Amino acid sequence: MNRQISRADDAAGFGDAGDTRTLFSQTMGYVAVTMGLFALGSYLGRTLSYGWGWVFYFAALACLIAMRFAVRGSSSSAVGLLFGFGTLMGLATAPTIVFYASTNPEAVWEAAGATALFMVGLGTAGYATKRDLSALARVASWALLGLIIFGVITILRRYRTACSFTPSLGWSFLRVSPCSIFNAFA
Repeated sequence: MNRQISRADDAAGFGDAGDTRTLFSQTMGYVAVTMGLFALGSYLGRTLSYGWGWVFYFAALACLIAMRFAVRGSSSSAVGLLFGFGTLMGLATAPTIVFYASTNPEAVWEAAGATALFMVGLGTAGYATKRDLSALARVASWALLGLIIFGVITILRRYRTACSFTPSLGWSFLRVSPCSIFNAFA
């Protein structure tokens, strides 16, 4: 796309509706492939121990950090790192998913279904919207951080009556917080 962007295009957002829809379609395509690779990684890692889950988690975090620098150089390497991140996160969470599937399989199906419906619903709404929604990014990031903090506080208050801080809660918070903080300030 080698064209000059005028002040009218700049005021309207990214450009005309065709450019925005093309960009959005590519983004949703990347999200879909990454989620598919996450599911594949979760399936392939179903026999892993929790220790290997941590190894893959830190490898995924390294991919995420490397992706930030690779975007400036080569888009194909950034896409490869994105797909690697999805696969590694699937491998990292596989032991936890297997645990939940063995104790409460309905929770896994409900979480997967809710995630899929949420992504499809918001993707459809974003594709149908003709306005530039990039102004909502900062507000949405802070709202997400607030929801995560609210969730952690709610969980801690529930476990406070038992007078113990469960190790699994602490590890899950440590797994979520670095990615959330990285995305909130990126």
